[in-house]
Amino acid sequence: METNQNQEESLQYYKEAYERERQKRNMLVGKLADAEVRVAELEDNLNRIKGSAFWRMSKPLRAFVHWTIRTKERISRYGNVKGVLRKLDAKRIEKKAQIQHGTESFPNAEEAKKQRETVFSKKIKISILVPLYNTPKEFLTQAIDSVMAQTYENWELCLADGSDAEHSYVEQVCKEYMERDSKYLQEHPEIGRLVKTQSRIVYKKLEKNTGISGNTNECLSMATGEYIGLFDHDDILHPAVLYEYMKVICEQDADYIYCDETTFHGNSIDNMITLHFKPDFAIDNLRANNYICHFSVFDRKLLEGTELFRSQFDGSQDHDMILRLTTRARNVVHIPKLLYYWRSHKGSVASDINAKSYAIDAAKGAVADHLRCQGFENFEISSTKAFETIFRIKYEIQGNPKVSIVIPNKDHFEDLKRCVSSILEKSSYDNYEIIIVENNSTTNEIFKYYDELRQNPQIHIIEYVGEFNYSRINNMGVAAATGEYVLLLNNDTEVITLDWIEELLMYAQREDVGAVGAKLYYEDKTIQHAGVVIGLGAHRTAGHTHYRVSYNNLGYMGRLCYAQNMTAVTGACLMVKKAIYDEVGGLDESFAVSLNDVDFCLKVRKAGYLNVFTPFAELYHFESISRGLDDQGEKAARYNEESERFREKWKNELKNGDPYYNPNFSLDRSDFALKID
Repeated sequence: METNQNQEESLQYYKEAYERERQKRNMLVGKLADAEVRVAELEDNLNRIKGSAFWRMSKPLRAFVHWTIRTKERISRYGNVKGVLRKLDAKRIEKKAQIQHGTESFPNAEEAKKQRETVFSKKIKISILVPLYNTPKEFLTQAIDSVMAQTYENWELCLADGSDAEHSYVEQVCKEYMERDSKYLQEHPEIGRLVKTQSRIVYKKLEKNTGISGNTNECLSMATGEYIGLFDHDDILHPAVLYEYMKVICEQDADYIYCDETTFHGNSIDNMITLHFKPDFAIDNLRANNYICHFSVFDRKLLEGTELFRSQFDGSQDHDMILRLTTRARNVVHIPKLLYYWRSHKGSVASDINAKSYAIDAAKGAVADHLRCQGFENFEISSTKAFETIFRIKYEIQGNPKVSIVIPNKDHFEDLKRCVSSILEKSSYDNYEIIIVENNSTTNEIFKYYDELRQNPQIHIIEYVGEFNYSRINNMGVAAATGEYVLLLNNDTEVITLDWIEELLMYAQREDVGAVGAKLYYEDKTIQHAGVVIGLGAHRTAGHTHYRVSYNNLGYMGRLCYAQNMTAVTGACLMVKKAIYDEVGGLDESFAVSLNDVDFCLKVRKAGYLNVFTPFAELYHFESISRGLDDQGEKAARYNEESERFREKWKNELKNGDPYYNPNFSLDRSDFALKID
């Protein structure tokens, strides 16, 4: 009896639940029908509006409004109207530059003949590895044509084909090219004797597709060359790329070579999207971002005892390989010429990294494996706002070393108070001392403030007597420092990021690193400092990159979003081991006001250390408040004199150019605008 009652109650419950759901469904159907009617009414009204005379007459006004909105967005991004104009001008220059770096850069018949007839000091065959998988016919033929057009003719093209049955034409195309090349060698017996093969194209149909890594490794097993080149099946090579690579192999004994590259769309390389002009080899750049990418060619000996591609890093197998092989290489050489054309199409990484989302995890894994092999532990790797595969790396702080913050000061009570207060209130790292080097102050308020500061055991005031000399003042402060690390800091700065000391220290602790610099902003949040390039600016001494762009700008190819190697960083916020500071003789006191920090960084680099800029230590820098500008009168004369001495002292370095700033960039601008002929 009780069981029947329970069943009836359950049945009633489900009936009621069903009725509620039915009513909800009917209500939603009704709302949907009403919405469809409303949409139809709105579309009809919109069509009538667009067909009216008023809509046609107001077109110029609407275009102006849209232009105004876009301009406001650009101003927000690039800092101010001047920033927008600089960016638009840079775009115009880039369009012109695309012409000179596209098909117009190909050697003419006379130059091509000269390159083909060049006799190099070394006889080297370059084996180009191309893994194939369902390659579109047009892409495949263009890729192979670009190899056959090479002016250096001692090459070998290794094709491992994992295509499925629906793409059987891939095999047919490859075999047709094998026959074509065989005929070419018969017609040119001198080349045939050089390569010692019937055809320079080697093809193998694979039993199954084993992915990018597996197919490329199969290509390697087919290769007989002393040097190996990696080429994607849908891209295009510049006809002189192998010739240029042979030059640096023979002249510089290069065992790993790469070049600049561009993405393009459609059937013409002149339809360029992004031109990537790269720095010379920079290990911190490479750890954070696979900037080398294409076109890697390397001595086969670098592979001894290791694999080419490792399948666990599929999707980022090239980043893994580049990290491993450049670590082994004697001489990594960058050719600053645009010689590789990376096709952007649906499904390619060049088009969208999300087309291969697994590449993100693979890239993090590759970098992590590299760091562990280099002895690093307990690091963190995270994606940045620039791109999923551009990384922020947080190294573990070893121990709790003392940092001595050296701040020169003359009067400027408000500036110094803001600076010191921001250190005391915001810094998450607590093992530091502040050494204020008092130099010739005259106001009562600053001496009263000094008395207040002396109550803090972390703060020390020392006195410098004599004419102003920034280098001598800092050297005096460093001499009094008791920390293992010194941090030169201007009194017109203000801390933004709480872990700014840790961000600098994690790099300064490395045995291979000398000076480390921070990202500095003006009060309006435009960039004052993001690394220093030598030769930049009107005086051809040194200048700051990304100068005056907005704080939220990603930078050229995302370079404002990751730590990287630079020739120099500003002394307004510079951390270095005290031992290295002493090793290179501190700041050169002959540079009393300007260029002393750049000179110091060049001395550090000459001593064999890397200099690093990190965007993750951020401060305001109210530049030149303390001493004014150097653009007029006696100050201008002094700056000109110090500039002349700097150019003479570092003339070879200036002649060779900044290794971290591509020579295709203009030295008249700080925004990575290209030079045009």
